Amino acid sequence: MTKEFYLSPTPQILQWLAAGQLANRLVRSLRLLVLINKLYASQTDWRDKLPTVFTYSQLRDRLFAYRHPKSDRLNAQQIREQCSDHSCICHQTFAEIVFEQNFQQPDTQWQDEIILLTGIEQQELQDILQERPFATVHRSIRDDLKQLVQLGWLYLTDSGKYRYLAREELPNVPLAVSSSLPTTHNRNSLSDLSEQQTWELLRVLESISFVQPNLSLIIGKLWERITDSSSSSKLDNQDPPQRIFLHLDYILSQPMQDRVDNYQEQIEELWRKPPGGVVQFEYWIAATENKVKVTVYPVCLHYWRRAKYLSAYGIDPNGDMGWHNYRLDRIAGNGVSSSVSDGLRATGGHRLKVLPWGDPLVPQQLKQMWRTGDLPTPEYIARELKAAWGFNFYLKKELLILRFRAKFAKWYVDNTTRHPTFREVLHDQLSQLITQNIPQSQERQKLLKIISQSPQKDVYYIAWIRAGDINVYMRLREWRPNGEVIAPLSIREQMISEAEKELENYQY
Repeated sequence: MTKEFYLSPTPQILQWLAAGQLANRLVRSLRLLVLINKLYASQTDWRDKLPTVFTYSQLRDRLFAYRHPKSDRLNAQQIREQCSDHSCICHQTFAEIVFEQNFQQPDTQWQDEIILLTGIEQQELQDILQERPFATVHRSIRDDLKQLVQLGWLYLTDSGKYRYLAREELPNVPLAVSSSLPTTHNRNSLSDLSEQQTWELLRVLESISFVQPNLSLIIGKLWERITDSSSSSKLDNQDPPQRIFLHLDYILSQPMQDRVDNYQEQIEELWRKPPGGVVQFEYWIAATENKVKVTVYPVCLHYWRRAKYLSAYGIDPNGDMGWHNYRLDRIAGNGVSSSVSDGLRATGGHRLKVLPWGDPLVPQQLKQMWRTGDLPTPEYIARELKAAWGFNFYLKKELLILRFRAKFAKWYVDNTTRHPTFREVLHDQLSQLITQNIPQSQERQKLLKIISQSPQKDVYYIAWIRAGDINVYMRLREWRPNGEVIAPLSIREQMISEAEKELENYQY
């Protein structure tokens, strides 16, 4: 018997559908969940009345009431006003869709978990709950279908139509989704933690709170719990000894951390307020010590090797349209704010300039991507980071070949995870790998000669890396003098040059 399918609108599942960006995709994430359930849930009749291969128009007519406006020229308000059938899904509020599902989670618990996952304020959440997710333009629903294709819930045919997937082809809900967040009403709740466990969790979160300032909400709740239970503590109000320590490098002074946190807060606030916009700021270039002005669409934030970065698409420091990773502490700011960002809290005078989509300073290519729903996404960045080792995901890929002595590899390289493409290979496999992946003839011949002279008893590893990525270079330098870079030749020659210069320091 086929197992019944249904996705409950829990905060964790909504977060999963939002690919970790629930704060700025909450409404869309609910629309995706509703569409998935209507397409695949056992209690709906869509499979009987919607063709296996269908167009947007066919789905639209099943989703909305008969009198729902079908024109692509109407805006969301006009659609809502002209739809006279109040049983249509476009008239249902966010709260009605979620809390009428009877998925055995109290309203207050659901809201608490959403606030913990997103960091949004209680009043802002109440406003969202009164929104009507499906009272939107048809372009938005079309974009939702495209997103379902990206997430693996639908198949896009060559003719531009959509096709159902078989039940066994559907994505599996990660097991961690059901237990990814402590709550106040289940076996994973904060109140179920012992005092010792509360202390341990508190210290871990305090160690990493600089990455996401919104963790202060959870930290505050943990401190309240410890304070409330201190009178009955068996430890006589003495803090238990800390046994586990996290040592994460964060190289900024406290004033600079505050400034960076302010930039982060502005960016996250922009994501939470549709339709968002573009940010403009001056940026310090370390190599030239000059400032350049950039205008970009912010996509996601990273903590990477001691600093925070913004991955953004737009006019980069070279004046070209493309991707770039910007260190937040090297942003000079503008001290100017448009009406879109008037509600954002400032720290000192350091602010990003937010440009609404209608601003003439927004590059035309970005405007067009916004109009067509083709703005860059964090999912694209995640795929590119997985495709090759290196933080600068927009650089070209190159094949990395490394040699280690067996004893060093045993203790420092084997059984470690550097990147999904990082793996051990046999010496006998290297010739074929070079022939297949090095297109330039002269470089290919040099590499084949090098490996012909390399000891077969040594250990060899390969990976795909981003050419010129400083983070990969730093890792390779840390392996010196126990690792040899065979390919790419450009990095091999750079390592030789650096080793020679380093040796000069010891020639006195």
